[in-house]
Amino acid sequence: MSIAELRSQMLRRKPMGQVEDDGPADEQLSRSLGLWQLTAIGVGGIIGAGIFTLAGAVAHSVTGPSVLISFLIAGVASAAAALCYAEFAGMVPKAGSAYTYGYVSLGEIAGWFIGWDLLLEYIAVAAVVAIGVSGYFRFLLGQVDITLPDWMMGAHGTGDGHVVDVFAMLFCLGTAWLLSRGIKSVGRFETVAVGIKVALVVLIVVLGVFHIDSSNYTPYFPFGQGAVWTGAATVFFAVFGYDAMSTAAEESTDGKKHLPKAILYSLGIAMVLYVLATLVLTGMQKYTEISPTSGFSTAFESVGMPGIANIIAIGAIVGIVTVVLTFMLGVTRVWYAMSRDGLLPEWFAKTHPVRKVPTRVTWIVGIGAAVMAGLLDITIVAELTNIGILMAFIVVSVAVIVLRRTRPDEPREFKLPLMPVVPLIGIGFSLYLIWSLPWQTWVRFAVWLVVGLAVYFLYSRTHSKLERTGSADTAELV
Repeated sequence: MSIAELRSQMLRRKPMGQVEDDGPADEQLSRSLGLWQLTAIGVGGIIGAGIFTLAGAVAHSVTGPSVLISFLIAGVASAAAALCYAEFAGMVPKAGSAYTYGYVSLGEIAGWFIGWDLLLEYIAVAAVVAIGVSGYFRFLLGQVDITLPDWMMGAHGTGDGHVVDVFAMLFCLGTAWLLSRGIKSVGRFETVAVGIKVALVVLIVVLGVFHIDSSNYTPYFPFGQGAVWTGAATVFFAVFGYDAMSTAAEESTDGKKHLPKAILYSLGIAMVLYVLATLVLTGMQKYTEISPTSGFSTAFESVGMPGIANIIAIGAIVGIVTVVLTFMLGVTRVWYAMSRDGLLPEWFAKTHPVRKVPTRVTWIVGIGAAVMAGLLDITIVAELTNIGILMAFIVVSVAVIVLRRTRPDEPREFKLPLMPVVPLIGIGFSLYLIWSLPWQTWVRFAVWLVVGLAVYFLYSRTHSKLERTGSADTAELV
């Protein structure tokens, strides 16, 4: 094969018309999600471990009280990307999210790159959040004086005698079972659970504000002002749940109309709650005393409110469930879309004949997340997720600029303002946050991408549906 032919394969783009008409009717997903169910899934993906676990861990070890600024930095970067996602969602309301957006605008290799990236990152997010749930579960066991063997209480290196986090593993498998029941069941559960979670955060803020000691905010930058950028890179995965929600576009009753609104609503609600919650957490306890695993429960216990601490622990478990559910939903839909396009074996794209969900990949993802959650430390997994999602944001931000130039007349339900300033802000923030991550994270990510490139060149480029049908969009990018 000549270089020109190989280049043509890598840069071929999926036609917009083909995106709108994908696959036989009996293999398509069920459409049953309305605006508020989509918003609930988005809020469910954003609010969870970020508030209940990661905020405490980052404040304790990385930033101190300035963790609030870390969340704001991450929020600005996420908001710029959210506007890009909203424009794409109003044009291409199909399963796959950033993978599909990259495929139709930048070409097959870009779509493959981001799809392969998201397979690992979404599974890792589900794993890190499951670890957070396990921390609150262990807190509850301690409150009722239940003692279990140390070997099953956490991954190796996270505590004396720890070998595997059994609770986190069971949590991932239970979530896979719920996802296999069908999207209607998921939508109903998300709506109820998100209501409980938002009410819990409001309770935390209302009660906690009376126990703030302003001296706990001093020093505000105990690890230096530069630490807030490292903190932002670490907490970033806590502010992009709308990305995973957008992978469910094909299961929306009116994706073009509802998805852009759901993306913006969910991020706006989440950021307000994040700011208030982190302000309360770092005001109630000195950053050195904040628990890295069950921050709010231990904070309320420290001010003589053990009953509230227990309620928070129970509510945190319910609330964090929605994050695992959202990201496991996301990775299964990306995998489904890539398999339907022939870039991965089409065996994975088969849906359940009654429930219309891709049950095969659902269980594979559940097992993969369980293994990762059971054996890895939460900080390692969190850093791994962030580099991949930041890469996805860069691709989407570039893609929305390209598509404005190549398809200026394409109908758009939502057009992001200040083009190209907004996507360029998203790209700049994302690159800086990636640079702030440890070099070990880069190495792990690079290894995954090398494996992905091998899969693409050995399998995907020759099995692509565009290769078989010859229907690629080959117009020059301008």
